[in-house]
Amino acid sequence: MSEERFEVTPQLVKLSELSQKSSYINPDLYTEYDVKRGLRDLNGRGVLVGITEISEVNSTKIINGERVPCDGELFYRGYNVQEIVKKLPLDYHFGFEECTYLLLFGKLPNKEEMGEFCDLLSTYRSLPPNFVRDVIMKKPSQDMMNALARGVLTLYSYDENPDDTTPANVLRQCMQLISMFPLLSVYSYQTYRHYYNLESLIIHPPKPEYSTAENILHCLRDDSKFSPLEAKLLDVALILHMEHGGGNNSTFTTHLVSSSGTDTYSAIAAAIGSLKGPKHGGANIKVVKMFADMKENINDWTSEEEVGAYLKALLNKEAFDHAGLIYGMGHAVYSLSDPRAVTFRAYVEALSEEKGYQKEFALYSLVEKLAPQIIADKRKIYKGVSPNVDFYSGFVYQMLGLPLELYTPIFAIARIAGWSAHRMEEICHNGKIMRPAYMTVCPHKDYIPMEDRK
Repeated sequence: MSEERFEVTPQLVKLSELSQKSSYINPDLYTEYDVKRGLRDLNGRGVLVGITEISEVNSTKIINGERVPCDGELFYRGYNVQEIVKKLPLDYHFGFEECTYLLLFGKLPNKEEMGEFCDLLSTYRSLPPNFVRDVIMKKPSQDMMNALARGVLTLYSYDENPDDTTPANVLRQCMQLISMFPLLSVYSYQTYRHYYNLESLIIHPPKPEYSTAENILHCLRDDSKFSPLEAKLLDVALILHMEHGGGNNSTFTTHLVSSSGTDTYSAIAAAIGSLKGPKHGGANIKVVKMFADMKENINDWTSEEEVGAYLKALLNKEAFDHAGLIYGMGHAVYSLSDPRAVTFRAYVEALSEEKGYQKEFALYSLVEKLAPQIIADKRKIYKGVSPNVDFYSGFVYQMLGLPLELYTPIFAIARIAGWSAHRMEEICHNGKIMRPAYMTVCPHKDYIPMEDRK
């Protein structure tokens, strides 16, 4: 295929300008017709489009008949996630598997059920024969989310019953994908590293006795070594990212696509495409890059004056990517606090001490302290601003030595559990195909023959 086919030519630029002009929608029309842009109101509350029992996100409470902001809460099947993480033993690295069972089956497993479930996941934790060679290595991608989506779609061809949407078959497919996602992601990165960076190609087979978090570190690192704290923190990260209500973009995509009656691989690939976006799964990469720029441009990381000046420059579009944003601050749903960030913070501090990142952690803490007030002084805020889970997750992955290319796939490795639970819910509910409405504001016109057009 010639390189010219991928060039943006002057002709395409001209056509693009025409397309942009015809695609413009006056933002004032959303207010005029009371259309909830982004399916959210000014306070960030989403438009109700469905009912779920899988998870619950709370950011407000009703007090004296009024809705007021409160510290955020996240529940999996009615269980507070902060409590789940807090009560899991420090030397226990199977929290993700336990919560996956909870999301899929609506109950906490007993010891026997947990053992059988982990054994089944371990049985599924392998790719088809020659899949790594014929699919992953055949045409390596520079983007791991693209490689993950392609791998998922290709697995359709290896499934003897890919279009069977009975609950038992969909559950089997989902559990296999939950088990395969770490391999698809890590092996795609190892192939990318080899072909694009000319580094050694090392493919470790997963260990059946390892948890998902342990196998990620085992398969990724050349020497397969990791500390108990590293495995614990990655397990916690997976728990905190695995589910976040039915309304987040990728999970809603799962419901939307599943409602058409399509196969599991198509639905999950669509969710991956959604998560790939920088406004969704790629947000922690922006945080890490922002802090890298910050460290290069301020002399004293402990100075409130210097750090505050940099944050103001961010909001004034004078620093970093000139987008006017302090990445990692604020959330579409939460106001006073993101429970995932609150839960993460103590573990992050412990890992920073083990890894010698105390100065970096102090900088993150200072930004966490200063940013909300600086944003409030600069912008009109309809609800509170606080650090979200992305504020710390990229820093954690950095301390774990995870490559930037795998930050979003790690998110997907976690979120496939939530997507699977929501796909099962949609399949079992067997509701109507989703078809929201758009208001058309284009005036009607008479057709003009070509010879009469200007």
